[in-house]
Parts: sequence; structure tokens; C-alpha cells
Amino acid sequence: MSEDIRYLKGVGEKRAALFNKKGIKTVEDLLYYFPRSYEDRSETKEIADCNEGETVCINITVFSPVKDTRVRRNMLISTMIVCDQSGALNVVWYNNKYVKGQFMTGDEYIMYGKITRNRGKKEMINPVFEKKGSERFTGKIVPLYPLTDGLTQKILQSSMQEAIKAAGRLEEYIPADIREKYHIAELNYAMKNIHFPDDFESYNIARERFVFEELLILQLALLSRKDDNTACDAVVFDDILCSRDFVKTLPFPLTGAQKRTLNEILSDCKSGKMMNRLVQGDVGSGKTAVAAAAIYTAVKNGHQAAMMAPTEILAAQHAQTLDEFFKDTGINVVTLTGSMKAKEKRLAYDMISTGAADVVVGTHAIIQDAVEFYDLALVVADEQHRFGVEQRAKLAAKGNNPHMLIMSATPIPRTLALILYGDLDISVIDELPPGRKSVKTYAVGENMRKRIFAFLEKNVKMGMQAYVVCPLVEETEKSDLQNAEMLAEKLRNVFPDFNIGLIHGKMRPKLKDAVMSEFVSGAIDILVSTTVIEVGVNVPNANIMVIENAERFGLSQLHQLRGRVGRGSEQAYCILFAHGSNEVTRKRMETMCISNDGFYISEQDLKLRGPGDFFGTRQHGLPEMKIANLFEDGDILAVSQAAAKSIMEEDPHMESEKYMELKKRAERIISDGRIMN
Repeated sequence: MSEDIRYLKGVGEKRAALFNKKGIKTVEDLLYYFPRSYEDRSETKEIADCNEGETVCINITVFSPVKDTRVRRNMLISTMIVCDQSGALNVVWYNNKYVKGQFMTGDEYIMYGKITRNRGKKEMINPVFEKKGSERFTGKIVPLYPLTDGLTQKILQSSMQEAIKAAGRLEEYIPADIREKYHIAELNYAMKNIHFPDDFESYNIARERFVFEELLILQLALLSRKDDNTACDAVVFDDILCSRDFVKTLPFPLTGAQKRTLNEILSDCKSGKMMNRLVQGDVGSGKTAVAAAAIYTAVKNGHQAAMMAPTEILAAQHAQTLDEFFKDTGINVVTLTGSMKAKEKRLAYDMISTGAADVVVGTHAIIQDAVEFYDLALVVADEQHRFGVEQRAKLAAKGNNPHMLIMSATPIPRTLALILYGDLDISVIDELPPGRKSVKTYAVGENMRKRIFAFLEKNVKMGMQAYVVCPLVEETEKSDLQNAEMLAEKLRNVFPDFNIGLIHGKMRPKLKDAVMSEFVSGAIDILVSTTVIEVGVNVPNANIMVIENAERFGLSQLHQLRGRVGRGSEQAYCILFAHGSNEVTRKRMETMCISNDGFYISEQDLKLRGPGDFFGTRQHGLPEMKIANLFEDGDILAVSQAAAKSIMEEDPHMESEKYMELKKRAERIISDGRIMN
């Protein structure tokens, strides 16, 4: 299994280089390179029964030899007549000089290809063909693999047959009792039938085995990581009841979900083991108040806390919020960001190292080597700053394994959250504070633009502010999408009396922060933006969000963007300009208009787009799945979760021989960096 792919029969150095591009270096890598689809070549038809447009297998006899016709300099057409007892058929190849001389009259072949009609006669274009009696890829179900330049289906199919032969009998590593309990196929049967299935029932059984295996190994990796994290001793917060003093000072009562989440956090902090908890909550569900209560408790227990944000403007906003929360409590909040002057930084470093700073709020500047904490016991991180293993280690080294609290405003379906954040405990704030108004959402076409602009004008004249978001930064020849720079110019012409700002991802961070600060202060009336404003900046005065080409955004992204408005007391509106009337677009826009529930929306998003597009990038730590589909395979996911838990209960470190191979595979996922969190 571990043999280099280049030594496999028919591969060699050149082809091995092509396989390497696909991450295939060994025979085992090749065996786990699963087909993307299959062609059913198992049933044959008679020529007379073949219909135009069908792709079929036929048993034929060569009636006349191949005839070449050169139509023009670079176009060669080769034709041949074949027949069976029911009729005759023309076979046509384009620019294939090798077919001439291959066929002898009277020879029998199996051909697989698409039936077309030309001048009333049936034809088959560029078929796959094999001599009767030596069939390898006809008369059966044939795998189709993802390709790369230079690798054809034929090369992959032949190499896969050789790999199965070379590997011999594979050693099973999912214990028999687990396979029996969860009705999972044995490895050798599954490997043969995932690549060359006898029938589609055998394929389904094989696929289920490999989906289960992939999800089981992934969860074992995450659970062992979680076990490592929680095995770390951490500071004990002796007095967690002091949080009640803080909660009493809040100008609003906590919701039931906030209270439940806070209790989960505080019991972690009292346990003596390092907390690694994710708090998931929709925009406006009150995550910051819960985090502030945890920070308050850390400080009142004699320790320091840190809060990390992805941008300087967000860090400044968090610092301001915490300052207000901790007014009259004697808690000292210090800000630390990369753009601070050297003198300001030195002062901040000094306060942090002496303990004069109780709470440090900042960007990744917090984990720079120059920062030394006096007694760091709690770190709160915004989701956009998900820590890699290295960053966690750096933070842990700055304190005595500080408790970690990660906040996420991206609602993720629970099944998916268990995979994404499998190394964290999860708390969900699934309740909005009473009295909070939902953002009214409308999906409109171009014919409504005048009315929308009039509505925009009326609101801005009343002293409100608005966002206008579009998917591109600058015009490209291939695209007619609205783009930020052109749109800003257009709005300056439509609204000459308003101050129109522009912010996009290609701007330097300092300039972005400056524009955003102007918008926060009210100096900008309408902010034209790409999706960079998705991240939680709070502008209570902004009550309109217009999204151009809304069909180009994922539902979860639209929901995040909509969450930028509706933070003040005024009714807020989200206008979606959607083009295209296909069913998926219509359903997605409908979902946005009927629901403000981020968890429901993320479920729908996953359903409509699948996990690949759901995240857009791998920033959430979701490993690339070889065969599992996290939405469609929800049932197998639940079963594999149950199996992983029972294994960890029986043998927490998978030290027994029974689980040795599974452990190796789980460790490999972590060392390969496939789990990014």
C-alpha cells in the first residue's frame, strides 16, 4: 500500500508526476482516489432499439473497413459501418488517425457511445471500443475519475485495476464488532465495489462504508484533540457567583439562552481543566454580554483576560463596549493594536506585564513576542480569528493554559458544527432579546430601482445611514455585475447632496479603517462596499442594507450582511436586487424574505448549495472530504459520531491493538493539517 505510485505497472516517472499533482503518491493514495461518477455500460442494446440521444453499449460486427476523409487541413473524419442482426450503424471519429487499420471486416467488438442521426441514418461518435472476449471497460459499470491534464479516464481506470491487484488482500482496520453493530461492509469488498461495482446496490454498500470510515476517522481525530485540550490543567475560578454582581448592572435582563451559556462557561472555568468553548449565536443574540460576564469573573478572581478581534476597528469597538460594561467596577481595559505608536505600545506592554491592565482588547498584536501577561487566565476570540494550533500554543504559553472562548456569529447547522468545531464544546444562544425588531427583507428586480432609491433618499434625509453592497470591486470585461467603484460613482450622481463612501478588500487596512470610522461617526451617509463589512462593526444609525446581485451571495453570507443593520431603535430594511429567475435563486431569496433565523437559513443554504460552496473557503477548518457529503450523509454522520464516542469511552487514547490502525489514521489527519482549527 505504501509503495511509490511510479513503480505501479503502467505508471512510471512521467505519469507519476501527473498523479502527484492530484496528491497521489502511493498505491494507497490511488485506492482512496474515489470516482466522481459512473457510466452504466453493463446492459447492451440492439442497433434497431437504439434511440437518438441515448448513450449505449452495442455488440457489433465490423461490416466495412475504416475510410478516411480529409475535410480540410486540420480536420480528418474516419467512418466505418458496423452491424448486428437487427441493423447497421455508421461509426464516426474526428481527428483520430490511429483507428485506420485497427479493424478487420468480420471482427466482433463491443462499442459504447452516443447515438446521433445524420441524414436520417444512425451514427455513433467517437465510441469507446473493445474486442469481444478481451473487455475491460465495457459490459460493466465503469468509474469516472476527476482528471488533470495528461491523465485520461483510461489511464486512471487501468492504473486503478493494477493498484487493486498490487495491493492484494487489504488489512481491515475497522474492528469487526463496530462493522457488525453499524452494518458496515468489509474493506476488501468495499474497495472493489467503490471502483468497479458489480451493480449499483454493491456500489451503495461500498460508498456507505467509506463515508462512515472517513467521518469516523475525522471525529476520532477531533475527539482526541479535544481530549488533549481538556486534559490541560488550567486556572480555577473559585468564585463564579461574582458574575451575578455584573449581570445586575446590565441595563437589560439576560435571556434564558444567555444564562444557560454563561453557566456552561463558568462551570468550565471552575473545573480546573482548560476550557475550549465555542459560543454560537445569531447577530444580536447577546454574545458580547455573555463574554463580558466571563471576563468580569476572571478579573474578580484576580486574573487577566484578553479579547481578540480580526480588525482594529472591531477591536476599538469591543474596547468601547467593555469600557461601558465595566464602568464603576474598577476594571481597567487596555487596547493593543498594530497601528499604535511605539510610545503607546510600550505603555500598553508595561501595563499588561505588571497587571495594571485587567483586560486587554486587540488584534493579533496580542500574541506578539513582545507582549508578556502578568496572569492571563481567559481569552475571548472573535470567530474571524479562529486560532490555528500554533496560535493557541502561543497564547497558552502567555498564561497558565488560559481558558479559551470563541464567539461565532455564523450560525451553522448542529451536525456540521460538531464536525467543524469537534475539538470544542459548543454553546448555542438561540434566542433573541425581547423587543428586538426583525429586519424587513424584500427581494426586488431592476424595475423597482427608482422606488428603492427614493426610499433610500427619504431615510437618509431623516438622518439615517445605509449600506450598498456588491460582489465585485472593479469592472471586468466578462462581467456585468455591479461593482463597487462604478456603483459609488453612480450614487454620487444620483445623490449629489449625500456623502458617499467606498470600501473594498483591495484597499489598505489603514484606509479601510479610516473609511469605516467615518461611517461609524456619521460623516458618511451611504457606504458602498464589497463584503468586507460583513464582520461585526456596530453602526446603530444604519437602517438600510441594499445588496446588488444578491443571487451571487450564499444565504449565510446574505444573512451576515443583513445583520449589519437593525442595531438601533429604528425599523431596519434589507433590499435584495436579484437577477435570474431559476428555481434555486427564487428559493434562496424567498428564504431570506420569510426568515430572520440564522440557524434555519444556514440549514437551507447547506441544502441548496452543499458544503463546498457553503463555506467558500476552508477558513472554518473543514477538511476536504474525499467521499462524504456532510449534508446528504447526515444519517451516516450521526452513526459515525455514535461509533467515535463509544470507541473513546472504551479506550480514550486508542492504545489497544484493536484501535491502533484507526489511531494512526486519525493522527495522520492532524499531522497533514487537514483539520485547520
